[in-house]
Amino acid sequence: MIQELLHPAIGLFFLDGLLVTLHIAVSSIVLSLIFGTVLGVAQYSQSPLYSRMATFYIDTVRNIPLLLFILVARFTTGLPPVHSGIFAMTVFTSAVIAEIIRGGLNSVHRGQWEAARSQGLSYYQTLRHIVLPQAFRNVIPPLLSQFTTVIKDTSFVWAVGVEELTGRGMIIMGKYGSTSQVFAIFGAIAATYFVVNYLLSLAARYQHGRLAARSY
Repeated sequence: MIQELLHPAIGLFFLDGLLVTLHIAVSSIVLSLIFGTVLGVAQYSQSPLYSRMATFYIDTVRNIPLLLFILVARFTTGLPPVHSGIFAMTVFTSAVIAEIIRGGLNSVHRGQWEAARSQGLSYYQTLRHIVLPQAFRNVIPPLLSQFTTVIKDTSFVWAVGVEELTGRGMIIMGKYGSTSQVFAIFGAIAATYFVVNYLLSLAARYQHGRLAARSY
C-alpha cells in the first residue's frame, strides 16, 4: 500500500540518499570546474604541447562511458565507494567542461587581447583579469546544463554500491514490491531530481541576469 511509503523512517532514509547525491554532485562539479578550466586554457594555449596534451585527454575521456570510469575507479584506486565515484565523475566531467571553457575563450573578441597587450599586461594577466571572466559569463548556460547532467549522472554510482538517491529508491522497491508502490517510488525519485535541478536552474539564471546587467 502507498501508505507504507509515507512512514517517517522511509522519508529519512530517502532524504539521506538525497544528501549523498548532493555531496557527490557538488564535489564533482567543484573539482571538475577547476580541472576543466585548466584543461580548457591548456587546449586554448598557443603552446602546441599543452594544446595537444589537453586535446588528447579530452578526446579520450569523452569517448568512454562514464559508467566504465566509475567501475574502474572503484576497483583500482582503493578509495571508498563515494570518493571513487567523485573521482570518476571528476575525470569524466572535467573533459566536458574543458570544451565549454574553450568555447567561452574563443567567444571573447581578439581585440581584448590586443587592448590588454597595449596596456602592458602579460598573457596570464590578460587571461586571468580580462578574458576568463568574460568567457565564464558567456558559458553560464552550457555550464548550467552540464551541472544538471552531473546531478542526474550521480545515479550511476549505485553500480558500485553507493546508496545515493536512486540507490535508496531501489532498496525501498526491493522491500515494497507492488506495482503501485514501484510507480510511487519512481515518481518520488524523478520529482526530487526535477526539484533540485530546477532550483539550480533558477539560481543560475538569476546570477546570469545580474552579470549581464553589470556588463551594460
